[in-house]
Amino acid sequence: MADFTETLTDDHIAMIAKQPVFFVATAAEGARINLSPKGLDSFRVLAPDRVGYLDLGGSGNETNAHLLADGRITVMFCNWEQPALILRIYGRGRPVLPADPEWEALAAQFTLLPGTRQIFDIAVESVQTSCGWGVPLMEFERPRATLVKYHAQADPVKWAEKTAQRTRSIDGLPTRPTDRYIAGTNPA
Repeated sequence: MADFTETLTDDHIAMIAKQPVFFVATAAEGARINLSPKGLDSFRVLAPDRVGYLDLGGSGNETNAHLLADGRITVMFCNWEQPALILRIYGRGRPVLPADPEWEALAAQFTLLPGTRQIFDIAVESVQTSCGWGVPLMEFERPRATLVKYHAQADPVKWAEKTAQRTRSIDGLPTRPTDRYIAGTNPA
């Protein structure tokens, strides 16, 4: 049975804090549905009605494009241990880039990682929990270091040139590429 609340409760926040992976889904009219797994230390509960996650450069920038076009986003967590539980956060999000005035305050909530390109700021509209009885029990081994290592070794000039060219989603929607390379520390 699904239960809905308007904001995150203390129990929701405690469950989220234990999860090593979450999933993000977005959509825009005429575009494919984007569904992405996320890991690392990249998710923050900023308030019961506001969450965010740190986004590193990857193979595309679909979430950015979809949020600019539509704004809707769903974030899902599964409890891989007991008790079985699925938690979905439904909201409206927006990409915040290093050039944006609100970047410094939002970035201070995270440990910036090499390759950071933006933070998605999400206003929570509702939260749904459901049983999760079909989700397997799993043990977390360790984070995968490949993406952070890749970005840590990247040439900042080449990285900036590459990301500056990524101005469209796979469906041709416009994106806002980041304007500077984040090497893993708060920019001066």
